[in-house]
Amino acid sequence: MSGGEAKAGAGGRLLTFAAWSVLVLGLWLWGKEITGVPAGTPAGQAAAPPAAGLPVAHVPLSAAMPARVDVPAMGVQAPVIARGLDAEGAIDPPPYELPGTVGWWGAGPAPGAAGAALMVGHVDTKSKPAVFYGLSALRPGEKIRVSRADGTVAEFTVEDVRVHERAGFDPQAAYGPRVKGRAELRLVTCGGSYDKAAKRYSANVVVSAYLTGAGARAGTAA
Repeated sequence: MSGGEAKAGAGGRLLTFAAWSVLVLGLWLWGKEITGVPAGTPAGQAAAPPAAGLPVAHVPLSAAMPARVDVPAMGVQAPVIARGLDAEGAIDPPPYELPGTVGWWGAGPAPGAAGAALMVGHVDTKSKPAVFYGLSALRPGEKIRVSRADGTVAEFTVEDVRVHERAGFDPQAAYGPRVKGRAELRLVTCGGSYDKAAKRYSANVVVSAYLTGAGARAGTAA
């Protein structure tokens, strides 16, 4: 979501209503674990396996609500709250007074379960960087850990980082699962340039990761 929109003092949204409508139409595919196609891949072509050097995928976990997300490379340890839709049909971001909090789209897959879980966070505030300010600097192979309500920690490995322009935005390419049956994670914030007239950023930064490990949270029985 856009910190620039926060600067404007308006209810900024991660997706335009039109883009969100397209995503909603495709959500039943997520629930059936249909393979998504990454941006730039011709329709009908299978998604490529992880790049050389990246670990194999871990078997998906049972669903459990996320409680915290840790991104060591960014120095981020953030609480997670479930979010739904706002009055205009877009993802309702965390309140602007909680710039250090990450929002999880609660109607979608849980992080660690099969499918692509979606987490969103602000990039900045009126005066300082917010939780996902450094998102675009993540690199393939870096780790994202999600502590879950059932006492487990789902560990994800970053696969790639892409910038999706709002113009011609394709929600399925950005957020849809890439490999059938795999547990995946998307971290999303705003990027590109800030348009003062439109009071929003021109793009979304999307980090794609997939489940590569799981364990018990410290102090929790396995």
